[in-house]
Amino acid sequence: MKVKPLYDRILVKRIEEKEQKRGNIIVPDTAKEKPMEGKVIAVGKGKLDENGKRIPLEVKVGDRILFGKYTGTEIKIDDDEHVILREDEVLGIFG
Repeated sequence: MKVKPLYDRILVKRIEEKEQKRGNIIVPDTAKEKPMEGKVIAVGKGKLDENGKRIPLEVKVGDRILFGKYTGTEIKIDDDEHVILREDEVLGIFG
């Protein structure tokens, strides 16, 4: 299934962290926190200003981004977890 974000929204696939060990204890998937890092899969065309002019997004497809823990809307596409969020919820782009 293909999803095309609208306006200033971004479709992000979470970058999962590797299995964690603490001493001899393996942290199960259910106890791991969701990563706040992801790869941009698709972007909207940008939001409109008060004059109707489109403001393009700074975030581009393929960018690795950092976003807040509780931001966006979680969705599942083909059994993969994704997040749809607005560009202003992006905290930074990895260089």
